[in-house]
Amino acid sequence: MSVDKEQYKVQQGPYYQQQRNEVALYEAAYRNRLPVMVKGPTGCGKSRFVEFMAWKLKKPLITVACNEDMTASDLVGRYLLEPNGTRWLDGPLTTAARIGAICYLDEIVEARQDTTVVIHPLTDHRRTLPLDKKGELINAHPDFQLVISYNPGYQSLMKDLKQSTKQRFTAFDFDYPDEVLETAILAQETGLDETTAAKLVKIGQTARNLKGHGLDEGISTRLLVYAATLIKDGVAAVDACRMSLVRPITDDADIRETLDHAIDATFA
Repeated sequence: MSVDKEQYKVQQGPYYQQQRNEVALYEAAYRNRLPVMVKGPTGCGKSRFVEFMAWKLKKPLITVACNEDMTASDLVGRYLLEPNGTRWLDGPLTTAARIGAICYLDEIVEARQDTTVVIHPLTDHRRTLPLDKKGELINAHPDFQLVISYNPGYQSLMKDLKQSTKQRFTAFDFDYPDEVLETAILAQETGLDETTAAKLVKIGQTARNLKGHGLDEGISTRLLVYAATLIKDGVAAVDACRMSLVRPITDDADIRETLDHAIDATFA
């Protein structure tokens, strides 16, 4: 059964402001169909970047949100029981390989290692995907590319990629934008005035300085956008910040008090 590529196309270009030269570097990786790994903290723009590049290159994008319960069959496909027998259903990785899409495996370390090994033949000179249950070997479409992402801050002995997987990819290190760029992103994304956006960024930087000192992760650009959206909608800045920037990331009373104090001081 043929698959309509258009349903996987990014129809409207997402707003993305590059930090360095990652756009040109990704284009070079895609021209050579090299697998790409995007590493960085939560909410720093990894998924937005991949979506933007798929739109810019005019290629279909199939995204998989990885989780610890995901099996190899969830990626490559399985047989379904039907009244008249069985029917094979391609998984997202198989679909992407067939139609020449960019397949984006988001937070790859959340998947079990025995699941992620199925991507190996697609990430070297073979560019193939064996469907053992079906007895089929797929040669990836010339336009196919594999992209994975994860947050190195959450690495552990139980949740990390094997070297045999890591060394199949080119890689980008992402981080939160600098103060000026992040302010511009908030203003452009939400329509909030730059003065207020700059205040939100200051609060974000305060929280990021607490990483490893009570916070597992700092306030992401995504959460700053949430706060800016609420303020733009008429919510009081202090309430918007507590709702979007503090309450989601910590239940520790001392850390909350520290961040609440920073919010009060900023918007006094």
